[in-house]
Amino acid sequence: MTNNPIARLAINEEGFVFDPQTGAGFTVNETGRAILGMLKEPGKGPGDKAREESIALGLTDRFEVPYGKALADACDFIQQLRLHRLL
Repeated sequence: MTNNPIARLAINEEGFVFDPQTGAGFTVNETGRAILGMLKEPGKGPGDKAREESIALGLTDRFEVPYGKALADACDFIQQLRLHRLL
């Protein structure tokens, strides 16, 4: 069993996310899908500033956005996951 709560989420290509533990489902955009994908990677769980920075760099590379915007988006998305008790 993993200690990364994001690892349990099922995410399809259209951005539908399902949490089998709670039965909750929701949709995310392409940026959200990318962030969730990076959070599912080993060593990239939420809560660590270095991980958020690493995710921001990944978003910068993938979407060609400024680093500051990517970092703000990553932090905001992670905060939303916490508010919805997915972290």
